[in-house]
Amino acid sequence: MKIDETNLRGEWKLKKPFSKLAAVVVLALLCSLLPLTAFAQENADSHKNAAKLDMLFIGAHPDDEAGGLSTYGQWIEQYGYKMGVLTITRGEGGGNAAGPEEGADLGILREGEERAAVSLAGIGQVFNLDKVDFYYNVSAPLTEQVWGHESTLEKVVRTVRMTQPEIIFTMNPSPTPGNHGHHQYAARMAVEAFYAAADPNVFPDQIKKEGLKPWKVKKIVYRGAAGTGSNVGQACEAVFTPTEPTDKVYGVWGGRTSAKSGKTWAQIERNAQKLYVSQGWAVFGDVPTDPNQLGCDRFTEFDSRVPITKDNTSSTALLEGALLTGTQGMPLGTELHVTTSDYNITPGETFKITAEIVNNGGPAMTDGVATLELPDGLVAKSEVSVPVKLAKGQSTKVTFDVGTSDSFAAKRYRVNVKLTAGGKTGWSSSIVEGVSEVTSALQPLPHVKQFQDWTETHHVQHLANLIKPVFSIGVGETKTVTVNVKNNSSSVQNSEVSLQLPTGFAAEQSSMAVNGLQPGEVKAVTFTVKNTDTTLKTSNQGGKGGDYDFSITTTTGGKSVVQNAAINLVPVTEIGAAVSPVVDGEAHDGEYGHSHDLDLSRVWEGETPTSAADASGTARVSFDDEALYFYVKVVDDKLGTVLPASDAKRHWRTDSVEITIDPRGDSENTSTTFKVGIFPTTVEGKPAAYRDADNYQGPIDVTAPGMEIASKIDPANYNGYTIEAKIPFSVLPSAVDPAKMAFNIFIYDSDTTDKTGQTRLGWSTWGGVQGDPYRWGHGYLTGYTPDPSLPTTPKTPIIPLDVAHSTLSPQSILQSAMNGVPLASGVAADKNSLNIEGKPTVKDGKVSVKLKAGQKGTANLFVWSSGKIQDKKSVSLASKQVVQVSLNFPAAEEAYHEDHEPSVGQQLVGSYLLISYETADGKTLSFAYPLE
Repeated sequence: MKIDETNLRGEWKLKKPFSKLAAVVVLALLCSLLPLTAFAQENADSHKNAAKLDMLFIGAHPDDEAGGLSTYGQWIEQYGYKMGVLTITRGEGGGNAAGPEEGADLGILREGEERAAVSLAGIGQVFNLDKVDFYYNVSAPLTEQVWGHESTLEKVVRTVRMTQPEIIFTMNPSPTPGNHGHHQYAARMAVEAFYAAADPNVFPDQIKKEGLKPWKVKKIVYRGAAGTGSNVGQACEAVFTPTEPTDKVYGVWGGRTSAKSGKTWAQIERNAQKLYVSQGWAVFGDVPTDPNQLGCDRFTEFDSRVPITKDNTSSTALLEGALLTGTQGMPLGTELHVTTSDYNITPGETFKITAEIVNNGGPAMTDGVATLELPDGLVAKSEVSVPVKLAKGQSTKVTFDVGTSDSFAAKRYRVNVKLTAGGKTGWSSSIVEGVSEVTSALQPLPHVKQFQDWTETHHVQHLANLIKPVFSIGVGETKTVTVNVKNNSSSVQNSEVSLQLPTGFAAEQSSMAVNGLQPGEVKAVTFTVKNTDTTLKTSNQGGKGGDYDFSITTTTGGKSVVQNAAINLVPVTEIGAAVSPVVDGEAHDGEYGHSHDLDLSRVWEGETPTSAADASGTARVSFDDEALYFYVKVVDDKLGTVLPASDAKRHWRTDSVEITIDPRGDSENTSTTFKVGIFPTTVEGKPAAYRDADNYQGPIDVTAPGMEIASKIDPANYNGYTIEAKIPFSVLPSAVDPAKMAFNIFIYDSDTTDKTGQTRLGWSTWGGVQGDPYRWGHGYLTGYTPDPSLPTTPKTPIIPLDVAHSTLSPQSILQSAMNGVPLASGVAADKNSLNIEGKPTVKDGKVSVKLKAGQKGTANLFVWSSGKIQDKKSVSLASKQVVQVSLNFPAAEEAYHEDHEPSVGQQLVGSYLLISYETADGKTLSFAYPLE
């Protein structure tokens, strides 16, 4: 065997979404042996970009894009668009229903699943940024702390500048209940990159040293929408009413049939989702065969730089202005970006609306007119129509002065600018919010406050409309509640603030005067609120979906404005001292003192049990001077997968119990808490426990010395199990505050043997509650005095950092060699950092290649054949060092066939020598050689 330098046509005959240039990249490597980065730079200079995309999805984990694949796939098939997926992590922290892999190995596995899945929709490129998926949380601040803001944003911006997408798709950036902190932060990176990639002053070295250029993405949207409407049949595209009337929502029906496969795009999406095997998705059922029973993907627009036609509800409306032209719409390339000088507008205020117009779409604009269109409540204070004349390539800004009218109200307004030229018309818009002279708002939770600050910093306050203000309180408790009162006007104000609480709650003083409030000043006023009806239901069974709604009314000058908010009522218990506790899986008489049974049968996620015998449970809690003790009794009719002790982690995959403790009762996220998953049995016949997503994740013999567990279970006559646990105070992140400790107990129920759970039950329950310490129940440790040697400030979290690296991913190396985007979207190394001396050879079942280092670094070599690693080696090289490397090359499992043409990102048929090189300063090169 030998390297095939001539028969590239067979190996690299490419079809969309692969650029034909990708074949040339590999050919250039074979003929000239130049590192790809040098070729990519020449390519950029000649305006040919192998990485050029039309659309880019930005998410946090493999599978985050899965819910939109039916939409992306139909557009790719219909128009030949090229799309990529940027996944900040490889999902190393997730569960694994496919095998024992975890950490970096699981990350590489999940990358392969993602590439295979998205290829069904025609998506050819997946970019991983090598940030760690450390664990499930609902905290963007914690995520930022671990990932790093600048290093993450720099990579996202580099990807955007290199791939030059017209549209970015992303996730929900707001801390709505249960929204993964990684999802929130990935979306925020997408939003920041939308603006930063276009600004030459942001990451200027990418422009000055790397040769990249600023890039204006035309639109950014997130997959999802808040509102009501039809979600069955094609009518779902047009029938939808957003909760916030100013939201611009697009619908795309999944019932259309693929011309290539003959299947509905909803079914293709489902087939793709089944390929995320490690996440337990292989068990998903097929979608209905009747297209009229299929619904829409929905997308909400964050911002747009392009004009569109009004009231377009077609399946391609989202593409208009960025990738498609409307029938009477402005030519592609025309930009119309509307911004405002202020977001919050008070009565009588004047503000400016600016329209930036760029003519990159057609001939000279000789008869253009920009016209301001305002909703009722706003009035123009300047000319509403302005002539626009622009040669091709020119830009201008048009500014309008706007004020308020007598009908101005405290609500959001979408302001439009219409552009007409050459008989064509398009609109673009922005949002402002009318506010009263004085407003009051419930003090937000810390992570919500951080999000609100972020929206103000980046001038995207309109994104902060999905979060209902809440506070939690225990049954029968009294709590001090803070309300922030702000003077939005330019004059001193006197106001009254009052609470309208729901039945079962009362305030010591329901209204307060706030006088002498200076312009721009914010005053904090406090109310003392008590739960007066201790029979009210708690958790997600109380109020409406767990919310006891109330309102805050601010009255100023005879006018009132209302903020709606909610109370989350959590259960409480008094924890008595233990009497001679013995951890043996049984609750002996008197062992748990006066502790009463806690009901663990509330459903918070998954399927509702058919009966108490199907899944239910109770618990008791006690303590002594040394530890907390938990006894959990689970009733269950079917035992899920029994795992080996070595795989007793990621407890949500099978029958298990989770105990969570927030010692001080004030944690913003779970990194300052204790959380442990306990398995009642293992293959070895013993229980096992593993701390997860907390202050120190890992097996308890390492992370919780002194913790004891026991269980009672009869797999042969199974009807449930009991678990008993001793958790020493010394292994908690901080000393327990006996009056404020928060804790929770969850039951995970699985009735299958495929490592997937079906039901989650618990004591204090809401969706995503395992990541929300503020919604855990309260336990009062009567008579307990903490050991003074224990810290009252939480220990520094030990975050799991076992991350998969792109330099060790053959599929990432191959993609980088083909499109020129450096591994992990980092900085490319100098082209002479590593050179291939001569040509690689194949002989007697071996591939041999000579490497010469121009800079100190590490070379990672892979023989990649039929989608598998056949052999691999890593070699450290000093500067100027030459080394000969030999790898095994068994016969390929499958030959190349003309009817099996590869796409970027797919597991390619055939065999390749792949090399990544990482210099001492973290820069990379990638090489790919097809083998015969």
